[in-house]
Amino acid sequence: MEKIILFAVMFGLAALTAKGAEAKENWDSQCAKCHGSDGKGDTKMGQKLGCKDFTDAKAQADIKDDAAFKALKEGLKSDDGKTLMKPFGQ
Repeated sequence: MEKIILFAVMFGLAALTAKGAEAKENWDSQCAKCHGSDGKGDTKMGQKLGCKDFTDAKAQADIKDDAAFKALKEGLKSDDGKTLMKPFGQ
């Protein structure tokens, strides 16, 4: 019985580690060029596009899950129709 529990815990940790690595890879390849590796949005492109500082508590409080998912799925455009963030529909 202990071996089964140990195996289940190890399998669960391995799955979590894989998902964590995938999320970091996605951030590094898709998000960091504008939002920065630390999420502050202080890259040259991030400043040009007006990216929010995701490390700021107020900025985080203003972000709602449904709006974040919609932005990722559909992208973001400025009021004049300029693409600010391309969609990541997957």
